Amino acid sequence: MDGTAPQLGVHWDGAVNAWRIAGDVYRMGRHEWVTEVGWRQMYDDGVRTVIDLRASGERRQRDTDPEVPDDVKARIDVVHCPTEDPGHSHFGELFGPYLKDPAQYGDYVRLFAGKIAAVFKAIAAAPGKVVIHCSAGRDRSGVIALMLQRLAGIGDDEILRGYELAARGINERHRTHGAPHAHDPYLSDEEFEAWLEHKRAGVRTFLGSLDIESFLARNGVTDAEVAAIRAKLR
Repeated sequence: MDGTAPQLGVHWDGAVNAWRIAGDVYRMGRHEWVTEVGWRQMYDDGVRTVIDLRASGERRQRDTDPEVPDDVKARIDVVHCPTEDPGHSHFGELFGPYLKDPAQYGDYVRLFAGKIAAVFKAIAAAPGKVVIHCSAGRDRSGVIALMLQRLAGIGDDEILRGYELAARGINERHRTHGAPHAHDPYLSDEEFEAWLEHKRAGVRTFLGSLDIESFLARNGVTDAEVAAIRAKLR
């Protein structure tokens, strides 16, 4: 691979913060935001697997979410593969209420290595194109996206750009729909740029510490599975 990849916005109706990671692998926010038209668009684009990274307690339909017929959703396999255990005794002290800072990514990957490796196994086994998502489409999906892009040989500047696009995407969602949490509010342009400068430093630190091939091998992802993931990322 040439070390770069286009960060292409994806237009599936209702999808929030949807981007191509690389090749046939995408990221976005909650799949419950996607409308019936959006699910049909995903299918028509070749998506056959959605990997939901959220904890079980987060996976629920809200009153404001669109209704999608079961037969439309059933054409795409939704795989529950959480990256974390929010009840872990060290979760709060390391991450607060939830993962929200790239400076925490290294600790997150170390604490939940087995769960994160399971996501890679799910990607390797998935038929068709794959969408990974968390809640906002920024941090849990961001950890996986950064690791996938490093595996694909994408350069750090392009990886940083992907994080920035996702961060801007959910900040814009907060502007138009309101922020769900007081500790993660909508930021004005000036506030966002100052916030982003700090987050970029965290992404660079995480990337500097990341040996993705060794991580996957240590945590039971086989050579064949790595090859299957790389094939999806081309």
